[in-house]
Amino acid sequence: MELFLETLRLGLNNLRLHMLRSILTSLGIILGVAAVILMVSIGEGNKQAAIRNIESLGASNIIIRSQRPPESSSVGTQRRSFVAKFGLEDADWNRLVESLPEAQRIVPLKAFGSEVSHSSKRTTSQVFGTTPELIDVLKLDVEQGGRYLVPEDGDSHQRVAVIGSEVARQFFPIQDPIGDTIRIDDRIFTIIGVLEPIGLAGGAGGALVGRDLNLDVHIPIQTGRLEFSDTVYRRVSGSFSGEETRFSEIYVEASESDDVLSMAARVHRIVDYGHGERGDVTVIVPWELLANVERTTFAMNLLLTAIAAISLLVGGIGIMNIMLASVIERTREIGIRRALGATQRHIVSQFLVETGTISAAGGIIGIILGVGLSLAVDRVLPWILSLPLIQQHIQVDVTFESAITLWSIIVSFTVAVATGVVFGAYPAIVASRQDPIQALRHE
Repeated sequence: MELFLETLRLGLNNLRLHMLRSILTSLGIILGVAAVILMVSIGEGNKQAAIRNIESLGASNIIIRSQRPPESSSVGTQRRSFVAKFGLEDADWNRLVESLPEAQRIVPLKAFGSEVSHSSKRTTSQVFGTTPELIDVLKLDVEQGGRYLVPEDGDSHQRVAVIGSEVARQFFPIQDPIGDTIRIDDRIFTIIGVLEPIGLAGGAGGALVGRDLNLDVHIPIQTGRLEFSDTVYRRVSGSFSGEETRFSEIYVEASESDDVLSMAARVHRIVDYGHGERGDVTVIVPWELLANVERTTFAMNLLLTAIAAISLLVGGIGIMNIMLASVIERTREIGIRRALGATQRHIVSQFLVETGTISAAGGIIGIILGVGLSLAVDRVLPWILSLPLIQQHIQVDVTFESAITLWSIIVSFTVAVATGVVFGAYPAIVASRQDPIQALRHE
């Protein structure tokens, strides 16, 4: 034990005497460890954001959506005025209800109106008639002071609406919207609630839905069918077209997440029965997408880690290079130690202590740097990308999330120390094999 402590003291003392060289030698390890932690944290953060967005759609949900078939799109470009009829019908709804008695909930959505306005402000309609169960299916929350739709609203055909947070921000930037009114086409609806912000606008969930859910307006589906027709007219680039669907979307919620895939297979068969060749209905299963995201991000994390690990390799080569130079520089010292009775094992131990210490210290500093960069990346990078100099050349609108993982810290530090020991082993062996007599004669 005393011999080990003496060897450790000699190794540390030598590093202290050459502090600048020791710092430069460990720089590759520091940057390598920091790069591994930063890359993994960015990959993990984006993975968690994607998973969170998909889960917001409901991991137990199956989304059946009407979509305009390609034939209708091509015809619409040839005519100035065209109404395309497609998508889910009452027969589809009845088949789903009859064939899926074990489903927790089956909730319809139907698009209504072409424009939403308040005073002089207006926006393209994202009004959807639905039932009160949607708040549970999509895990929605209503801001304090308001409420969501209730069965009585639909039974009595009330003109009430629950608006998204972005609609509230645009139309009512200062005042409380509860109790105020909005106009859907030429009908006036009273606002009874405001949905809390839904983090799907730029995420994976928003891409699946195909719209910003914070711009949605929900009304009772019974009121919508009474006040509006099934045809929704749009004016785009001077052309006037319409879409006629009975249901825009239908959400099927499974009782257990384990039942989602089997229920999704049955939903596919039910939908294909009436729409297989028409291609006007699509089925989205967030549970499948969740698994795909996890597999993809795992592969991405491995790739990013492998790229960052190259820095560790470069750091190891730097350690070997410096230690080989140190062997030549300290040849006379090695000869003196051998003459005084030091064995080859003692010489190897001294050099390994030095390389191990350099690697461990670099690993610790790299961890601190990597964690610091990971905590700052989601704030600093968007700020850098928003600078006028960058915005002049390229328009970027990206968000970053980071999530520091314990395994990346442990693995990077372990690899850093192992790299130092492995790459320091050869110089240590070279030093131990020096002939004592020749070493003492070295100038």
